[in-house]
Amino acid sequence: MLRSLYSGISGMKNFQTKLDVVANNISNVNTAGYKKSRITFKDIVSQQLSGATSSTANRGSVNGQQVGLGATTGSIDIIHTNAAPSTTGRQLDMTITGDGYFRVGLGDGDYEVYFTRSGNFYRSDEGDLVTADGLFVLTPDNGRINIPQDAQSFSIGPDGTVTYVDKNNESQPAGQISLATFNNTSGLTKTGDNLYRETLSSGAPQVVVPGEDGSGKIQTSALEMSNVDLSEEFSEMIIAQRGFQSNAKIITTSDEILQELVNLKR
Repeated sequence: MLRSLYSGISGMKNFQTKLDVVANNISNVNTAGYKKSRITFKDIVSQQLSGATSSTANRGSVNGQQVGLGATTGSIDIIHTNAAPSTTGRQLDMTITGDGYFRVGLGDGDYEVYFTRSGNFYRSDEGDLVTADGLFVLTPDNGRINIPQDAQSFSIGPDGTVTYVDKNNESQPAGQISLATFNNTSGLTKTGDNLYRETLSSGAPQVVVPGEDGSGKIQTSALEMSNVDLSEEFSEMIIAQRGFQSNAKIITTSDEILQELVNLKR
């Protein structure tokens, strides 16, 4: 069987995966806090046809001969570059000006902690600050941030401190929003719903308050946009399409050669 058939098949699979990555980026171009992905390839082991020979008294050295057997996926990386904020005018919409991530928890007390860059938060029926899916926004000590329903007004400072004015017109603390930073943000894994989980690759999160250790401060009434560049994604989509077509042509050409070999016996 021709080696080119296997190379063509591996190339088609790779560019199909590349198209999947590009399509997901484009579909999330308007998703707040979304971080785009990219795919890289690497070659598969090459078949050794002949080894290298050392030089002799009458001859020089001869290089070895190898034929590659195609390509495979090297990595699919998440690109965590910050995107521009979009002003919303809504007080509970927040964006982070640095590299930190909001800490949100699922559960009651012993939280399952997730991380997000999407800062569209809400108040629950009990006054807790939550995500659109009901996960609690956490303080540095894993507490909740509660703004009572009878509060006359509330404010959120750049350092994440939340205060409210009670019915007696006195200012009261509601808690402080915490952020997390990572040694390797590319190691975080997506879980859907704009959430990330830590992994062995990302390292453990460093829990800080906004403004510490490069985490960034909080800007209210704004949301971080997606960092997807449509012009770049369209270019990558064209490359994926042409790469798929080229590898498909390799398969049809290899098939024609095999057909010629079959015809020789007739």
